[in-house]
Amino acid sequence: MKVVAINGSPKTNGNTAYGISVVAKELEDAGIEVEVLHIGKDPIRGCIGCGTCFKNRNEKCVFDDDIANELIGKMKEADGIILASPTYYAGVNGTFKGFLDRAFYVHSANGSMFRHKVGASLTAVRRAGGTATLDQLNKYLFYAEMPVATSNYWDVLYGRIPGDAQQDGEGLQAMRILGKNMAWMLQLIENGKGKVTPPEKESKISTSFVR
Repeated sequence: MKVVAINGSPKTNGNTAYGISVVAKELEDAGIEVEVLHIGKDPIRGCIGCGTCFKNRNEKCVFDDDIANELIGKMKEADGIILASPTYYAGVNGTFKGFLDRAFYVHSANGSMFRHKVGASLTAVRRAGGTATLDQLNKYLFYAEMPVATSNYWDVLYGRIPGDAQQDGEGLQAMRILGKNMAWMLQLIENGKGKVTPPEKESKISTSFVR
């Protein structure tokens, strides 16, 4: 089994990355491979809602001049996906938000590519806004019908400069438990294959409230 962890922070050794490393250790201790992708410094354009991915249905965004399509392919092949972002103005940082909009739009356009993969989210924050960021990340996972791993508290690490989060004992415990629970869920799903029938996918109903 394999998990792809996507770090949206421009700091490859910052507090967000450290949070990923704590979760990843628990997964690896359970025999699950983890690949960490640092994308915060890469120039990634946002989604423009053109709908071309729904026309082409080739599991790619029409814009192929950045790393988005490569990452989308890795997400499709993984058994689990971790979304990790620093908190910028009580939300996901811009580069990562642009990528997530495109990735999950491609997911929808191609038969729900990420459906039933195990998901997890985490964020790092200096003081406030972490739960708002976490909620924003989780909305992508919920929309994709992904079972989401949880912990014993919100998956938020506190710290201003790289290294500060290592002093957040409660946050680190939350990361460890998140990793253990994610590993457990992945193992349950793997061991249930051929024994438990997953629910059939329903066609999306779209309702507009503007008449």
